[in-house]
Amino acid sequence: MSQKVAVLGTGKIGEALLSGMIRAGWAPADLLVTARRAERAEELRTRHGVTPVSNTEAVKTADTLILTVKPQDMGTLLDELAPHIPADRLVISGAAGIPTSFFEERLAPGTPVVRVMTNTPALVDEAMSVISAGSHATAEHLAHAEEIFGAVGKTLRVPESQQDACTALSGSGPAYFFYLVEAMTDAGILLGLPRDKAHDLIVQSAIGAAVMLRDSGEHPVKLRENVTSPAGTTINAIRELENHGVRAALIAALEAARDRSRELASGKKD
Repeated sequence: MSQKVAVLGTGKIGEALLSGMIRAGWAPADLLVTARRAERAEELRTRHGVTPVSNTEAVKTADTLILTVKPQDMGTLLDELAPHIPADRLVISGAAGIPTSFFEERLAPGTPVVRVMTNTPALVDEAMSVISAGSHATAEHLAHAEEIFGAVGKTLRVPESQQDACTALSGSGPAYFFYLVEAMTDAGILLGLPRDKAHDLIVQSAIGAAVMLRDSGEHPVKLRENVTSPAGTTINAIRELENHGVRAALIAALEAARDRSRELASGKKD
């Protein structure tokens, strides 16, 4: 953990990553950050003891560069950095939809690039981070990326061809659950419950269901069947979900998210 790591464009996810790395044993002195605003950079220094630097200084000093800017800003950032990045630097991209080839075409030949799609549960150390290698990234580079992102949750290696699908499922995934909880809370209020009680009931049910899915080893169909008794309340609810096409809507929604990820990769912004 003596290597220096720089997080460029340190927003909420970047800060969560820094915080997790420090808890995992990284020395704050080995962590560099860049931010657009000086006050944001100073806030990161005060809160975590990391060192704010310019983008150019980060490139010259750090062994690993983690680029966390928005996809639409990545081209501009690379235009600024490319002349200064040595070919032995590991570049990790956290931008949705942008393939490793986008970086390899703009950086020195042979520069190792790793693509990572994480999600907002990184803020509570429960992220799902999906990792793919570019053409010049070795197993050692992938292991290093896993070490970094493993500080804020679980990691999974996939071929880059599967990244857009993973972005649709896990990158955007937390929003789908928040949307479902929002709808169920509204239903609870309609059924006569106070908002706070409806919220508590749903959140704890979600936590319990997630733990059962993770730890039981059972297929979700089996777990659902265990709750679904003949002519009971659950089967009536499931019938209404099917009548309203909820399953088909979810599939269509994830396909739309995957397609948008592909559009981002092709440079389409709107």
